[in-house]
Amino acid sequence: MSWYGILDFSLWQVVAAGLILTHVTIVTVTVFLHRAQAHRALALHPAASHFFRFWLWLTTGMVTKEWVAVHRRHHAKCETPEDPHSPRILGLGKLLAEGAELYAKAAGDPRTLARYGHGTPDDWLERHLYSRYTQHGVGLMLILDLLLFGVHGITLWAVQMIWIPFFAAGVINGIGHYWGYRNFETPDAATNILPWGILIGGEELHNNHHAFPSSAKLSSKWWELDLGWFYVRLLSLLGLAEVKKVASRPRVVAGKGTIDMDTVRAVVTGRMHVAARYAREVLAPVTRAELCRSRRHCRRLSRRTQRLLVLEGSRLDARAKQRLEQILAQSQTLETVYQFRERLRELWERAAPSQEALLEALQDWCQQAEATGIQALETFSRTLRGYTLAPASS
Repeated sequence: MSWYGILDFSLWQVVAAGLILTHVTIVTVTVFLHRAQAHRALALHPAASHFFRFWLWLTTGMVTKEWVAVHRRHHAKCETPEDPHSPRILGLGKLLAEGAELYAKAAGDPRTLARYGHGTPDDWLERHLYSRYTQHGVGLMLILDLLLFGVHGITLWAVQMIWIPFFAAGVINGIGHYWGYRNFETPDAATNILPWGILIGGEELHNNHHAFPSSAKLSSKWWELDLGWFYVRLLSLLGLAEVKKVASRPRVVAGKGTIDMDTVRAVVTGRMHVAARYAREVLAPVTRAELCRSRRHCRRLSRRTQRLLVLEGSRLDARAKQRLEQILAQSQTLETVYQFRERLRELWERAAPSQEALLEALQDWCQQAEATGIQALETFSRTLRGYTLAPASS
């Protein structure tokens, strides 16, 4: 055997092999750990599950129950002191520098495992190999890398070991709650980092995921690439996966003007889409009409104002609240559409005593919105009357 291993690859061939191996690891994390295990968005065939579990043991040393528990706790306690990895609480620098350590600390908490780790694999292999000998897998991977790639294998193994801590703990958990764009105004600070992602397998669409946690598909816009969804669909075609849930998107039925229970279900289930549409079709044009004095002034002011208008109250600090009050005091029309947005949000956030009460509340909202004389609000309300749930799309 040469210094370059059994395969005797050139440096560029080793780089290509490294990209392929780390890509399989990313697919394992996003499809198996995240979508299938943590959120039950799909069910995997036992053969696929066992392959993914073996690959995790071999390339990361992560235990399924621990990863799932930490991630579920993140969703349950997001942006609070109990969140295992919030850059808003701990600081972005700490997440980037100590993301793996923060994960290990949370994974070592028996209370976290007991409360959030339910439903994960607990068979003989899990108890006697994957969970018990977590370091043996990565040790075996080192030996295999050395045998196959020789001296390059040491570097390749090091890249494999830091791949998930860097991208998951640093990029997704850190930058994905600090910087990026947002399709949906979720209560947390989750963002979409890029509109496409090959290295992270769709996990970069973090705001979309927090808007619809139980959806097996993470992309929302037509130009967003969710590579993990491609593999989910491929596994489905091969009979190795069954999709359980994809986020529903409300659609408008032409000529439908009666608010019924189908309308209510569409508004409540698709509330993130409804809120985004309200911001785009009501808040944005009203802000421009009420506050803009010139095109340049409008662009600058409109962006800042719209950010304040769409934020949930829990995400507004004292300074932001004061600024919002000052803006709303300048325009009765803007105050009106803002309050109607808040009332619409209360419809799906506050538990109604019955479905009939919820139906009546939505009917009242539309009637009052259409009586305001504000064209954008009236048009939105009439459109809302035609809402229904679109069939889940693939």
